[in-house]
Amino acid sequence: MKHAWKKLAAGVGALAITAALAGPAAAESVIRIGNVGEPESLDPHKVAGTWENRIVGEMFMGLTTEDIEANAVPGAAESWEISDDGKVYTFKIRDHNWSDGTPVTAHDFVFAFQRILSPEMAAKYAWLLYPIAGAQDYNSGTNADPSTIGAKALDDKTLEITLANATPYFLDQLTHYTGYPVPKHKVEELVDDWVKPGNIIGNGAYTVVEWTPNAQIVSVKDPTFYDAENVSIDKIIYYPDEDRNSLLKRFRADEIDYAADFASEQIDWLRENLPEEAKISPYLGIYYYPVNLAKGPTADKNVRQALSMAINREVITDKVLKTGEVPAYSFVPPGTSNYGEPSYVTWQDTPYEERVEQAKALMAESGYGPDNPVQIELKYNTSENHKKVAIAVAAMWKQLGVETTLFNSEVKVHYNSLEENDFQVARAGWIADYNDAENFLSLLATATGKQNYGRFSNAEFDALMVEAAATTDLEARAKLLRQAEAIAMAETATIPIYYYVSKNLVSQKLAGWVPNTKDIHRVRYMSIKE
Repeated sequence: MKHAWKKLAAGVGALAITAALAGPAAAESVIRIGNVGEPESLDPHKVAGTWENRIVGEMFMGLTTEDIEANAVPGAAESWEISDDGKVYTFKIRDHNWSDGTPVTAHDFVFAFQRILSPEMAAKYAWLLYPIAGAQDYNSGTNADPSTIGAKALDDKTLEITLANATPYFLDQLTHYTGYPVPKHKVEELVDDWVKPGNIIGNGAYTVVEWTPNAQIVSVKDPTFYDAENVSIDKIIYYPDEDRNSLLKRFRADEIDYAADFASEQIDWLRENLPEEAKISPYLGIYYYPVNLAKGPTADKNVRQALSMAINREVITDKVLKTGEVPAYSFVPPGTSNYGEPSYVTWQDTPYEERVEQAKALMAESGYGPDNPVQIELKYNTSENHKKVAIAVAAMWKQLGVETTLFNSEVKVHYNSLEENDFQVARAGWIADYNDAENFLSLLATATGKQNYGRFSNAEFDALMVEAAATTDLEARAKLLRQAEAIAMAETATIPIYYYVSKNLVSQKLAGWVPNTKDIHRVRYMSIKE
């Protein structure tokens, strides 16, 4: 017997509600978004950040897409069937077009999977597709034949995907931009120029028509989108402003309608003056400090552990940030689906003063101390919050005799340095692409490559991750993943700081913005109240 999804319209209920709120049609409905980051690209195979996802996620639509609460629902696929062993997915592609009128076909998806997985593309997020049979071998260059990837077009409207192992989160994963189709005809014609405004086409609700670097990106509603009648907002203007104080000023001046973050130092004023507009919600993510295991003083396990132990996470969350973040002593956030209690560091309950003394002893064991201080450069991307956390951490490390130099850069430059392993200790954040512990722990797998910023490589950890991927019993799988996390925490593969909450500023005139643990809010479900 096969498990089948019946034909559904993506987010029909949510769209109907949003349309009802929209009221009479206006001359032009515009939303202005403070997007806190300049995109590196508009090509879904070349992006890696939440600020980029806000743009490309409106331009493209995967086989599944997010509903108003960020749950996976039918998208470019109107229905699917799953084989009894959970490995073969057969998707029925809905009748819809690219924004130039060309039909979207199963061949576009096959082309997209082969493109993002090609070694020449060097896509940062290609590893997210490794559940697909043959994907890892092709991406790594072990097998040079793209036809061996388990994605085949049975006909124009039928796509078959075969997985290496049953993957419980696969449908949720397909909402991610790594699973988006790209227009085969346009990419083959224009190569890299296909993503320039004026050339770019998508199968989503909006098309980018203007990109002024470091100033704004403008997207307009695609009238040919299959569900265009339920899309209320005509235009989106994205401002890549990383200055959270500037965003608040612009929000108060009614220059933006939705800001995707605010500085924690603003919380008291916001709670008193804009309590309805300041949205703080649970968020499935981890704020952490990758440490360089490949070179420098942090290649020493004692140094890494000492740096982690000396960080007073409760002071950071309760005194520095004060917006509800939770101290993190594991890499996988509590509450992650099908996981249970994470594998916390063994010293979690050790009083802070004792931890500092133990950290000093670890430093001394490795030959460091007041007469031979460790020199650490701590990198962070431009943000008031990141700066405040870095200053606090540097002060905590000073107790160990660590001399810390702070270095900040804009977000695109910062993450490029992480991917190239050009750092000692750095700030990073990870928001779940799908609600599963594997999505966090895979960041520490050797095969992940550049997204494994610190280059942690442990054979036992890797073997447990592979075994977990092949395990269909969810309880047994969770046990294997927790064992892998325990190894990573014991080796201080990375330094968890706190579990996120999302912080947004949302105008009361904006309807259809709904808090969710992914902090994904698609404009196609929103409307402007009159």
